This record gives sequence, structure tokens and C-alpha cells, in this order.
Amino acid sequence: MKELKTLLKNTIETTLKTEPLDLPTLVSILLVENDEILRINSEFRDKDSVTDVLSFPMLSMKNGSFIEQPGTMDMDNGRVFLGDIVISVPKAIEQAKTYGHEPYRELAFLAAHGLLHLLGYDHIQQDEEIIMIDRQKQIMSDMGL
Repeated sequence: MKELKTLLKNTIETTLKTEPLDLPTLVSILLVENDEILRINSEFRDKDSVTDVLSFPMLSMKNGSFIEQPGTMDMDNGRVFLGDIVISVPKAIEQAKTYGHEPYRELAFLAAHGLLHLLGYDHIQQDEEIIMIDRQKQIMSDMGL
């Protein structure tokens, strides 16, 4: 468990190192089973399917920059709360097998992917997807994964 916490913490720190944020930040990561991510996906996104990762941003951002500067209400002990990331551990394990790599690598990837969503990156349009994929590749490379 300690190794997983260290992996996720390193992933968040590595992701944030290359972002233009000049404030200390806080991120919540919740690791869940498939039935829980299904419930959350259904309740908050009206999608009745199991997914690998969900992100719930607290601030308006676009590609790592604030659209609106955070205020005092966005602070928690002097840190800006970026939002919540929910990861399905069984889905991560399944995808790791599919892609032929270790589950810890997939969990790191999903944490980075989730954080990029909190930072305002997206992959709906092709030009945005290219930016997000490049960021993800760089993060995994920086982590030696």
C-alpha cells in the first residue's frame, strides 16, 4: 500500500512539475472497485458503464492555466484544491494486461490522465487530444515508465 501511495504521489508531482502553476496544490485520489466507479459514472455523468478514471475539477482551467484565478475559497491549508480523481483498480489491472505492461504503470498513467483533466486538458477534439497524448507520454517518460 505504501508503494502505491508513493507511486501516485510521484505521478502527481511529476505531472505538476511541468505545469505553469505557481501555487501549492492539493489533489484527491480515490481508488475504487468497478461497481463503485459504475455508480459514480452513472450518477455524475449519466453513463451506465464502467470506466477506468473519472476526474472532477474544482477550478476552471485550460491546458494547465487558470481561466479564472483561484480565490480564498479554493484554498485548503494554503494549497489550491484542483479536484478529485477516481480510479477503478480492477479496470486498471485489466487494461495493463491488455496493453502488456504492469498494473503500477497503468495506475500511474490513469493518475496522470486524471490530473491532466483537472488541469483543463481534454481529448474530445483531435488538436486537444494531440496535446494531451504528448503530455502523457512526457510524464510517463519522466517517470521512467
